[in-house]
Amino acid sequence: MPDGGRQRGEWGGRARSTIKHILLIAAGFAMVYPLLWMVASSFKPDALIFREPGLIPSQPTAENYGRGWTALLNPFSHYLMNSFILVAGSVIGNLVSTSLAAYAFARLNFRLRGLWFGIMLMSIMLPIHVIIVPQYVLFSEIGWINTFWPLIVPKLLATDAFFVFLMVQFFRGIPKELDEAARIDGAGHIRIFFQIMLPLSLPALATTAIFTFIWTWNDFFGQLIFLTDPAMYTVPIALRTFLDSTGESSWGPMFAMSVISLLPLFLVFLFGQRYLVKGIATTGIK
Repeated sequence: MPDGGRQRGEWGGRARSTIKHILLIAAGFAMVYPLLWMVASSFKPDALIFREPGLIPSQPTAENYGRGWTALLNPFSHYLMNSFILVAGSVIGNLVSTSLAAYAFARLNFRLRGLWFGIMLMSIMLPIHVIIVPQYVLFSEIGWINTFWPLIVPKLLATDAFFVFLMVQFFRGIPKELDEAARIDGAGHIRIFFQIMLPLSLPALATTAIFTFIWTWNDFFGQLIFLTDPAMYTVPIALRTFLDSTGESSWGPMFAMSVISLLPLFLVFLFGQRYLVKGIATTGIK
């Protein structure tokens, strides 16, 4: 190829690459802008939040954080603690129940195993609105409304089929020769599960824990249904109380507490992303 044609080809490639990167940066900024605007608004007085669309406050103030922390019936730390209790119970419940159920589907031979596995997968497609009413009636009869039990106990029963499927896929990737060698040494299913399968399943367990943490921390609908006592409110419901459809809404304090509520999610993702990527890659869920 002549030098002129090759040079034009190089310039064309650089131009396409530059345009592609500019579009990607613009799209990325458009996606992140609402989050940046919320953080910037948490440092603005209420009167300027909707009058200044920019990200740099003209009158920066941290007053919203102090007002938001004590604006509700309880300090905001009370709602953070409620969310942590709920998340801890949900994470432990999902790790224990889904790993045991996955081991049964992946390693045990029992009648109609394929049928039960298919039914379990079908339950993933059930919308929450279909099961929330029967659940509410059941837990109301038991007297568990305004407690964390309706939100934690289902996790102990392996009702999150997505995580069961994720763990099954990971267990199936572990060589069965390890199980057979353990059986020759006299190990039963309990020892194989705790001493072989679980130590090798750390990426899948971490993925389950991280997703459970994020989904439970952000869940609004389920917690709104079962928790009506203000003392039992979690962070999502507490944030909702800053908005009043009949009176004045506290936008600044709400944005300030929203920023604080995002910190645990960022920390979990920051320290767990290595296991999250590895877990998703090794389970084939992409």
